[in-house]
Amino acid sequence: MYAIAGAILYYSRPSMQSLVVGLIPITLGEALRLWATTHLHKNDALTVSGPYAYLRNPLYLGTLMIGCGFAMVAATPLAYALLGIFMLGYYVYYMPYKNRIEGARLEALYGDAFRRYATAVPSLLPRMHPYVPLGADTGSLPDARERFLDNNEVGTAAVVGVGVLALVLRWLIS
Repeated sequence: MYAIAGAILYYSRPSMQSLVVGLIPITLGEALRLWATTHLHKNDALTVSGPYAYLRNPLYLGTLMIGCGFAMVAATPLAYALLGIFMLGYYVYYMPYKNRIEGARLEALYGDAFRRYATAVPSLLPRMHPYVPLGADTGSLPDARERFLDNNEVGTAAVVGVGVLALVLRWLIS
């Protein structure tokens, strides 16, 4: 993975326009990931608040947005080809596999509550209105800082930041 990222960086040809255009999905994707990690309770509870009220996999969608943004910034046929290969593998293999494994685990843990949630909330395309489970206590909010730290998003945010900085430096020296 790091070799692919290094090749994309080495062969990238960012311009001011590609930086501006690509930074939009990178920023939105990372913002979605940050928002999701402040709500995610992993195995402690079925998470249906925050972005999880609109889609089941906000972390995956955020990652896809970030990847698309980096390809847009790199602005090379290699970056677009690698993004296409990644997307094909992601949608054909990884997402169905992950949905089977994760869905089975969540169904075993939360039963009907997960089945209702999975039926009502799409995987990657957000619904228009938030999902509110039956009998939900919508007044309580998670401790965002604690959730963020528990879900290890600091490392991902740092890698995204370093990647953006590397492409900006690549643009400046080209």
